[in-house]
Amino acid sequence: MSAQEKSLGNVWIVGASSGIGQSLAEKCAPLADNVAISARSVEKLEQMERENPSFGAFPVDTSDQAAVEQTAEAIEKRYGGIDTAVLCAAVWFPMRADDLDTDKMHQAMTINYFGAVYAVKALISGMKARGSGHIVIVSSVAGYRGLPSSLAYGPTKAALTNLAEALAVELGEFGIKVTLVQPGFVDTPMSRVNKFPMPGLMDVDAAAEKLLSGILQRKNAIFFPRLFTTAVRLTNFLPYWLFYALSRRMISGRRNR
Repeated sequence: MSAQEKSLGNVWIVGASSGIGQSLAEKCAPLADNVAISARSVEKLEQMERENPSFGAFPVDTSDQAAVEQTAEAIEKRYGGIDTAVLCAAVWFPMRADDLDTDKMHQAMTINYFGAVYAVKALISGMKARGSGHIVIVSSVAGYRGLPSSLAYGPTKAALTNLAEALAVELGEFGIKVTLVQPGFVDTPMSRVNKFPMPGLMDVDAAAEKLLSGILQRKNAIFFPRLFTTAVRLTNFLPYWLFYALSRRMISGRRNR
């Protein structure tokens, strides 16, 4: 299949200044008409724009709904529309119950979940008017069950998963595709703060390649790495007593290291 046949049109990546978002932006460039890159880091986005003529820097704080909507409008105005949007902005605060920080939990929900909600709201009218569009929502397998150290992060990803599934049903009738992405552990600046083993840890470029492949195939859902994410998804079938026992054993193992 040629690059023209695979064209992603005008792409907007939210959370493009590092990690999967940055790697994905670089891989999308040859297959897109334009790539709008957004994040809070103005300096990093401007550097990326200087290094790649396909990029257009649109800095935004995803916790600010008005700013997100204005950014989407600016991208639409410059490029004539947004065909593919990848929403992967996120923060990760390892947190245990004995160190509950409600400010950080609120920040995580605002950026990880509501940031995506604000972007979706800004995208829907234009995509409906054109009768086409592709919204890619990056959640995580951390949203499947309550996991140790994930008190601030997991609930945001559970909310994103539910959101993506509901949107896929409702927006399909307007020609808008919604893809849910549920990665496992990926080697990024965000995950490097973890002080516990990360099974199936994946190279960021390999993860971005898997993500791009799924986007091009317009998959309903994208999971990587396959073995680890499948194992986590299967925990949904465990009874609570067994799931809790295994989780407590995991916590005990970490404390003994």
